[in-house]
Amino acid sequence: MSEVVSFLTRTRGRGHWDLTDFVTYTYLILGTFIMFGPVLWLVLSSFKSSGEIVNFPPRLLPYRQETVEVEGYEEPLPLYNVTLEDGSTAELAQVRRIGLEAQLVDPENPEEIIKVNIEDREPVEFVSFALDNYIEGVESFNFWTYLRNSVVVTITATILTLLFNSMAAFALAKYHFKGRDAIFLIMISTLMVPVSVVLVPVFLVINGVGWNNNLLGVIVPGAATPTGIFLLRQYMLTIPDELLDSARIDGASEWRIYTQVILPLSKPALAVLAIFSVMWRWNDFLWPLIVLSRSELFTLQIGLNSFQGELNIQWHLILAMTVLTLLPITLVFAFLQRNITTGIATSGMK
Repeated sequence: MSEVVSFLTRTRGRGHWDLTDFVTYTYLILGTFIMFGPVLWLVLSSFKSSGEIVNFPPRLLPYRQETVEVEGYEEPLPLYNVTLEDGSTAELAQVRRIGLEAQLVDPENPEEIIKVNIEDREPVEFVSFALDNYIEGVESFNFWTYLRNSVVVTITATILTLLFNSMAAFALAKYHFKGRDAIFLIMISTLMVPVSVVLVPVFLVINGVGWNNNLLGVIVPGAATPTGIFLLRQYMLTIPDELLDSARIDGASEWRIYTQVILPLSKPALAVLAIFSVMWRWNDFLWPLIVLSRSELFTLQIGLNSFQGELNIQWHLILAMTVLTLLPITLVFAFLQRNITTGIATSGMK
C-alpha cells in the first residue's frame, strides 16, 4: 500500500513540490473527473426515486425519505422535521397535503392533527441504495428477450466483422495485385460518407432480400467496416513476409497461412477490433430502429425507448436499465483492455 501511495504522490522536484507537479496533478484530477464523473452520476442516480432525480438542487447520493407505521393508517407515513409556532422542532408524520398546508400527526399520539406551512418542514432522509428501480425496470418490459437479441446481434456481428475484415486486410497487406492501393483508398474514402446518406439504399437492399424485421438485417450490413480493415491491414504489414514464404515452402495452403500464421500473430489488433465491434453493435440504436418493428425482435437500446412517452419520461427506470446495458461492455473492455495499447500502437491508428 505504501508503494502505491508513494507512486501516486511522486514529484518532479527533489523533496519538494515543483510548479510542474501542481500542473500535472491538476490536469490528471480534472481529466479523471471529466471522464468518470458522468459515469458515477449515472450509477448513483440509478438508485434514486423519480422525484429525487428531478429535485433541485441535485444531490450526488441517492436519498429516500424515512417512513413510520402510525396506528389508524394503513400505509406508512413520511416523516418530517417540523418547526412549530413556538419555535420548537418535532419529528412528525405527514397525513396529507392541501395546497400550502401540510397536515401531520405525532406518531406517538396520532389523534391530534397538526397543521403547518409546507415551508416549515424538512423531510427526514437517509442514503439508500435500494434495487427498486432495477427490479421495476426488468419487470416493466421484456428485458430478457431484448437482452438475448442484443447478445445474438453483438456476438454474431462481431464474429463476422473479425472474419471478413481480417480476410480483406490479409489480402490488402500481403498480396500484390493490380489496383490493390486503389481498392484500399476507395475503402478508406467511405469513412467520409455520412451514415445518413446510405441508410435509404441499404434499407432498400435489406427489404429486397427479405431481411426486414429480421435480426440478419441488423447483423449483416455492418459486418465489414473500413475502420476494421484499416486497423488490421496496418498491423499485418508489420508481420514479416518471410514467415509466409517459409510456410509456402513447407507446403502450407493460403487458408492455412491465414488461420495458423496471420490470425495468431494479429491477436492484439483483433482484440481491439473486437472491442470496437462490441461497442458499435451493442450501442447501435438508429439502424435497428429502422429495420425492426416487431417488439419481440427489439434490442436493449430500442427497448429502453419504451420508457419514454409523449408526456412522461421514466428517468429512474431509464437510468437503471442503462447501467445494466453498460455492464456487458464494461466486462468485455476489462477482459481485452490489455491488448488495446499494443494493437493501436502497432496498427498506425491515432
